[in-house]
Amino acid sequence: MNKYPPYLESPPDEAVTYGTLSYNKRSRCWTIKGEPYVTELAKRLFPGCDGRGRGVARFTAHRRIIGDLNWLMLRYPLEIKEADKARWESALADAREYALKRIAALSAPQYAVPPADAFGGVLMEFQKAGLAFMLNNRRCLLADEMGLGKTVQALAFLAASAELPALIIVPPHLVRNWESECERFLKPDGSLRVHIIRGLKPYTLPEADVYIVHYLLLRGWKHVLPDSGFRSIIFDEIQELRHGGTEKYSVASLIAESSENVIGLSGTPIYNTGGEIWNVVNILDYHCLGDWESFSREWCYGYNSRIVAKPELLGEHLRREGLMLRRTKDEVLSELPPKRRLVQYIDFDDKVYAELMKPMSERFEWLNNAQTASEKALIEDQICQLQRQATGIAKAPYVAAFVSALLDAGEKVLLMAHHHSVMDIYKKELKQYKPVFITGRETDSQKAASVDSFMNGKTELCIVSLRSASGLNLQRASCVVFGELDWSPAVHSQAEDRAHRIGQKDSVLCYYLVSPAGSDSEMQDALGLKVSQFISLMGDEVPDRQDELLAQSEAREHIKNIVKKLEKEYLDINKTHAHND
Repeated sequence: MNKYPPYLESPPDEAVTYGTLSYNKRSRCWTIKGEPYVTELAKRLFPGCDGRGRGVARFTAHRRIIGDLNWLMLRYPLEIKEADKARWESALADAREYALKRIAALSAPQYAVPPADAFGGVLMEFQKAGLAFMLNNRRCLLADEMGLGKTVQALAFLAASAELPALIIVPPHLVRNWESECERFLKPDGSLRVHIIRGLKPYTLPEADVYIVHYLLLRGWKHVLPDSGFRSIIFDEIQELRHGGTEKYSVASLIAESSENVIGLSGTPIYNTGGEIWNVVNILDYHCLGDWESFSREWCYGYNSRIVAKPELLGEHLRREGLMLRRTKDEVLSELPPKRRLVQYIDFDDKVYAELMKPMSERFEWLNNAQTASEKALIEDQICQLQRQATGIAKAPYVAAFVSALLDAGEKVLLMAHHHSVMDIYKKELKQYKPVFITGRETDSQKAASVDSFMNGKTELCIVSLRSASGLNLQRASCVVFGELDWSPAVHSQAEDRAHRIGQKDSVLCYYLVSPAGSDSEMQDALGLKVSQFISLMGDEVPDRQDELLAQSEAREHIKNIVKKLEKEYLDINKTHAHND
C-alpha cells in the first residue's frame, strides 16, 4: 500500500484522453495541448500554471507542481508523448519522494542537536528548533531577525547533516567572520579545513571542508563552482540576490541547482516587493512559486506587478511549505540575556593601513634615543595611538557596510568610535541614513538635539565617541556597534549602558567589530574578547578605584607588547632592505 497522498497515484490507463502532455527542455516545463475546457480549468485552479492562447497550459517541472498536474490527470487523462514517458515517470517518482519527506517532516522531532564531536557550540532552544527545521527542509530560507544566531544555526546544520564540502557565499565584509566562526564551531578537534576563494580568475581549488567566497567574485567562477561537487550551499544575506537578471544571480542559480542542501540566511524577509521575494526563493528552490508571470499574476496585482497583494498570506504559504522559518526577537525574548555581546570579525584595507603606518620608523628612532622611562612611555603611547588610528581608518568602510546592513534590517544603532578621523569616514559612508553625532566636538545644544533626534525616531543612527557616552540616555537603540575598541572594559560597559537601561524589557545586542591585524588583536586580549562569542567578562558593575588602576596597569603591558611586535616587524623589514641592497 502506497503511503504517498492519493493525488500522486498513477493516472488511469484509459482509451479516452483529453489532450497530450509533452516536455519542453528549453523552458523546463510540461505542456498540455488539449480541449479548451481542460486547459482553462488548469489555469483557473493552479497559480503555477501558465499558457497564453486557447488549448495550451504549461506547468513548471517542479516536484511540488508535478503533484498538481498529476491530480488533474487523474480526472482528465492525457496522452504522454512516447519520448517523454520515462522523464514523466522520473518526475512523478521525485514528486512522490518529496511528498513523503514533507509528511515525515510534520511528525519529525521539532528540536535537534548536532553531535558534540562535530560542533563546538551550545544552541538555545529556538536555535535547536531552527536546526530541526533545516534538517527537515533542505532547501529553505532561515529568516530570523538580526542577532538571533543565523550563522551558528547554519553551521550547526553542516555539523548535524555532515554534508561537506560546503560552499558559503557571503558579502565581502563578512568573509573573515565566517572563516572565524567556522573554525570556532565546526570540528572541535581542529581538523577543519577552510579555504577562502580569492580573485576573479579561477584556479584549482585545494581540498577543504568549507569554501568561502563573496558575491562579487561569483561571475569569475561561473564555469567552475557549479561543477565542484559541493554537498551544501549557504547563501548568507541572500537578499543580495533579490534582483534577477544579473550575472551574479545567474551563477548563484547554477550553484544552487548543483546541490540538494541549499540554505538562505536573511534577517530581512522581503515579501512586500513581489519581485524580490520571488527572486530569492527561486534561488533556493527553482520555480517553487511558479514562473514569474504566473507568480505576479496570482500573488501580485497582475502581470509583472512587483507588489504582493497579500504579503501575510504569502508568508504563511512559505512557512507551511517548509520554505521559510522566521522568529523575531520578541518571540524568543525569554531565552535571551538582557545584554548580548558578539565579536564580529571584519575585513580591513591592507594598503590604507600600510600607508598610514609609514611614519612609524621615525617613532622608533625617537624611542631608541629616549633618555628617561617617562619619555619612553610617552613615545610608546604615540606609537600605539598611531596604530590604533590606522586600524580604525583601514576597517572603517567595512564597519560602515556592516552598520548599513543592520539599519536596512530595521535596527536602531549606536555606532561607537574613538578617533574623529574614523567618525568622519562613517559620516561619509552612512550619509544616506542621516546620522546624528555625539563626538565631543558639539556644543551642549547640538548634543541635546542629537539625543532628541535619535530618541524621537528622526534618525535610526547615532554615532558616538566612546569617551563621550557617559550620562547619555539612548535606550531606544536595539544595537550598539563598536567600530573601534578602547583599552578600558569600563568604557565599553558604560557605552553599552547608553542603550541598556534599568527597566528596559528588550535584549540589547552589542557588536564588537575587530580586524585580523593592527591593534585590535592586543586590545581584544585586554578586553577578554577572545573568550567566546557571547561574553560576560566586562562586568556590569561600576568598577572601584582598585579595578581602574589594575585595568590601567594591564593596558600598559598590552601597549608594550604592541610596541615590541611593531619594532620587530620594522627591524625585519630593514634587514630585508639592507640585504637586497
